[in-house]
Amino acid sequence: MIDRRSFNKALGLGAGAAAASLTGLQGVADAAPLPGRPGKAPVVPTVAPGTHTTFPPLKQIEAGLLNVGYAELGPARGPVVLCLHGWPYDIHSFVDVAPLLAGLGYRVIVPYLRGHGTTTFLSPRTFRNGQQSAIALDIIALMDALRIDKAVVAGFDWGSRTGDILAALWPDRVKALVSVSGYLITNRAAQLEPIAPAGEHTWWYQYYFATERGEKAMQTKNLRHDLTRLVWQLVSPTWNFDDATFERTEAAFENPDYAAIVIHNYRWRLSVAEGERRYDRYEDRLAQKPTIGVPTITLDPALDPFTAPGDGSAYRAMFTGAYEHRTLAGIGHNLPQEAPTAFAQAVVDVDHF
Repeated sequence: MIDRRSFNKALGLGAGAAAASLTGLQGVADAAPLPGRPGKAPVVPTVAPGTHTTFPPLKQIEAGLLNVGYAELGPARGPVVLCLHGWPYDIHSFVDVAPLLAGLGYRVIVPYLRGHGTTTFLSPRTFRNGQQSAIALDIIALMDALRIDKAVVAGFDWGSRTGDILAALWPDRVKALVSVSGYLITNRAAQLEPIAPAGEHTWWYQYYFATERGEKAMQTKNLRHDLTRLVWQLVSPTWNFDDATFERTEAAFENPDYAAIVIHNYRWRLSVAEGERRYDRYEDRLAQKPTIGVPTITLDPALDPFTAPGDGSAYRAMFTGAYEHRTLAGIGHNLPQEAPTAFAQAVVDVDHF
């Protein structure tokens, strides 16, 4: 999930989070240009969350260290949008978003991150590494394999962090960015310092995963089920998802590398596990807190316990290009699945900056 150090001023589960309604989605001219072209953005049709439950048959492609499983919707020659999920979620966070964007002419790519769903490692000898730069390089490799020069990147949680890294280190590959919860690049040095007790409480699972007990829980199907479902309930307190919705996503956790990737990701952040030297040069650059200059819209879900107070002010200085911030009232952590129309509208709008 998101980087706790970005939220060291938050003293409770969402206390003080801004609850401003999303604005700017209405009043756009009906006659809109094609996606990816200058001018006013088209209005995204409103869809109720849960309208769609499945994707077209998934595709597979070898990319870098992985055989990546991904959903693809929309015209093959349309401008590309990459939608990146987080933990404990999967591609179904975008099951309503992707058809909305495809219907407006975008080519939408929704990949399973390493260790999730049908994405597998090509070699059994590859270290199951969950550190942030490794995941970002997976996406660069996927873009290369699919011959995608540049894309709008949109994500939440691990997906926001990955999008932020791509925009910071490879801005020539990112046309524009939608980042839920803002600037999430992990600073491991900062992570060594304690934060307010209420904030530490929110991060309970991160510390649990640092123990052998937590690792065993992630390796045990029924415990993993209960743990990940509990996280859904805690971080999206008003999202009334049903069993079928959770189970569609939970199937992605059956990947044989899932536990290893998740455990290493959180342990690496706390510096209780090391990464690989091959990624040092990227992590050294990320440790310098690089700013992001590509056009960006940041989205804060007001009911997410990780949302910092201040309506995006905590990370505003990290975005130096064309920029807009929106806070979504009544929405929790899994923003794309809880508010698909608003998320898709942010993608379309930032593409027209």
